[in-house]
Parts: sequence; structure tokens; C-alpha cells
Amino acid sequence: MSTPRFRVGYLDRPMHHSFLDAMATAPELEVVRLTLADGADRILAGLAECQGYYVQAARDELPLAWHVTPALLAALPRLRAVSSYGAGYDTIDVPACTAAGIAVLNQAGGNAEGVAEHAVGMMLTLLKRMPEAAHAMRAGGAADRGAFMGRELAGRTVGLVGLGHVGRRVAEVLRLAFGCRVLACDPYLSATDCDARGATKVELPELLAAADIVSVHCPLEAATRGLFGAESFATMRPGAIFVTTARGHIHDEAALLAALRSGHIAGAGLDVWEQEPPPADHPLLTHPCVVATPHTAGVTQESRARVGRFAAEGFIAAARGEALPRLVNPEVLPAYRQRWAQRAPA
Repeated sequence: MSTPRFRVGYLDRPMHHSFLDAMATAPELEVVRLTLADGADRILAGLAECQGYYVQAARDELPLAWHVTPALLAALPRLRAVSSYGAGYDTIDVPACTAAGIAVLNQAGGNAEGVAEHAVGMMLTLLKRMPEAAHAMRAGGAADRGAFMGRELAGRTVGLVGLGHVGRRVAEVLRLAFGCRVLACDPYLSATDCDARGATKVELPELLAAADIVSVHCPLEAATRGLFGAESFATMRPGAIFVTTARGHIHDEAALLAALRSGHIAGAGLDVWEQEPPPADHPLLTHPCVVATPHTAGVTQESRARVGRFAAEGFIAAARGEALPRLVNPEVLPAYRQRWAQRAPA
């Protein structure tokens, strides 16, 4: 009698070859590669045979038909676990998965170092006014060096919106390397938790009013969508800097542009966008006080290898009935365990 197989399907390519290498160490797993060129019918038929779906996390890179929605879930009766390619899970309807008894996993922490370094790099770049100076040099107007007088990061007050894996590492770098005062707003952490992670817990209005730099590290969810609009930017200190390596739609791009044009916000570091990549004529891309990247903060060799291994570990645990690492919806566990007991892989 053959050993039951736990099939995991993915589209086109994994995040990193480390995923396939790690999956190959578990004989009970079968990896099913599908491609967009296969067509909708073949993709759906392939995923319908899978207990796991390894799904791309970038919403604009994955056709909507293959986002994890109630409609897709209804067509995948064998599915037990969905895992995103990274820390984000914009392509996964978590409440729908919970209602269906399906575990949602992400790779939180896997790219924390890469994203943290990127965020701090943006802070330094903006404080030293490098984008403005480069813009002026290209235009032939950089004769007066004093016109680009910068500021130092050392000793500044930095507010972190979100103090998870990335935020904690940013706080550590800021404290140890630059002696910064770090404030944090995170509804999921107590004051004691924040203190242990190197930051002082405050509410968002206090953070915005006190910080020289505001850096966003929270997930995109109902409570954070549109969190940074005109009112939030107006509450920030005159001359403050705004950095986000979190998710698009947390900040209002039009409101940020207006705050930059008025001079109230001195600079912005943007790695995430409402549309990714943003259109080439996006006005934030040409603003001299903006440093822009196309959601590449976590795109390092080390981060991608790490998140690939993390994803494989999650599916291996699911196949073996073990505790699930980096579970996004722990409230699903009773229904998930019931489905596990009722259905074996086929």
C-alpha cells in the first residue's frame, strides 16, 4: 500500500529554490508545479488535487482568479493549508480561509533583516537629502552645497508603526548604532512588550507629533487601510520624514504628495504602492524629496532563501500533523484539526 501524499501546488515559480530543496527532504510531500500558460481549467484541476497551496503574495503580480478568495476555496475541497510567499498575505482572504477550516501561514521574520536595513537606509538617504542633491546635479543646479544641508540620524526620535519582526530589528539598529529614541504604536503589544523590544509604547497621535521620522511596519488590514491620510500627515512634525516598507494602501498617496509639496513633510521613502509597480508618470516618482523602490526591501538573496525554507517547513508540519509555524489565523485550529481527522491525503 502506497504512503498517502500531501500535495502542494504553486504557480510558475517558487520564491527561491530553497523551497524546493527543503520540500525534497520530506518524502510524504509531492510538489505540483502549474503555470499560467496551462490555462484556467488545468490550473484549477491541478489545485483541486492539492492539500496545500503556495501562493504568491504580491497582489498585482498574481491574476485575481488565483487569489485565495471564497470562490477559489469552494473549488478546492481538499485544501488544508495556504502559505504565502512572504510575510504579507494580500492575496489571501484570511476570514474566508478560517470559515472553511483552512490554515493560513506566512513567512513572518524571514525577510526582517533585509527590510529593516532598507528602511534605515531610506532614513539616512532622506536626512542627508541625497535625492534632492542628485536631482539638482542632473539639472545643473548644485553649485551651492549649503542648499542641501542635511541632518544626522544620531539622537533623533523615530516612531515605528508596528513593532513585529521588522520593527523590532529597526528599533535595535536605531538604538545601538545611532542612539535614537524609539517610540512604537502597536495595538497587539503591551508597554512591557514594547520595552523589551527597545521602544516606548505610545498611541499614534503622540507618535506622529513627537517623531522626526515615522516608519511604517504594520500589516495591511481593515484597521490600517488608509491609516495615513491628510490628517495623519498634518499631525506629523513640520519637517518630519515618512518611510514605509509595509504595504500599499496604508498611506494615501495623494495626501502624501500634498504634504510633500507644501513642505510640511520633508521627505518620503516609499517601497510600497497602491499599484505595483506604480505607473512611470506617478508624481511621487519625480518628486525630488522622494526615494522610491518597487517593493524590493525584502528582495535579497538571504531573505528569499530564508522565506523559501520557512514556507517548506510550514507545509512539512501540515503534512505530518504537527504544530503549524507562523500561523496567521490561530482561531482556525479547532476546525482545521477536525478536517485533519476526517480526511487523509489521497
